[in-house]
Amino acid sequence: MAAPSHRMRQLMDWRAALWAGVIAGVIFLLLNLFLVSGLVGSSPWVLIRLMASALLGPGIQAPPATFDLGALVAALVTHFVLSIGFALLVAFALHRWGLVVGILGGALFGLALYFFNFYTLTYFLPWFFTFRGWPLLLTHVVFGATAGGVYELLEVEEWTPA
Repeated sequence: MAAPSHRMRQLMDWRAALWAGVIAGVIFLLLNLFLVSGLVGSSPWVLIRLMASALLGPGIQAPPATFDLGALVAALVTHFVLSIGFALLVAFALHRWGLVVGILGGALFGLALYFFNFYTLTYFLPWFFTFRGWPLLLTHVVFGATAGGVYELLEVEEWTPA
């Protein structure tokens, strides 16, 4: 009879991943609404309507780029569902290696996410094409780094036999 294995594996902390998604999502949203809008000289409502267009279609982007409750709700739902989902992926992939790998790996995930969003999803959502550029690339990298770092900071480590 073989000796029992004493190997252990670290469990992912789902609560920490959820909070990492919310926190990284808030930072990403604020950076996009204020920094990116300021850099490109547009109204923050342009980006809200862009996010909403994933659910509501391209018609929501028609001028004027002003407050629209339906667009705001659709944008926030879309944004936070995706933010939490992506943070769960970051946490699942990187939860074993600590803070530095969480931040750097998360940043690389954010970079990959940017290229996926703006060079693959534009096949299905072609109006996203016009938002390609370094400001959104930067905010995606910050999102990933924040998600990975916050996850590692909040994680309560648990181990189970492998």
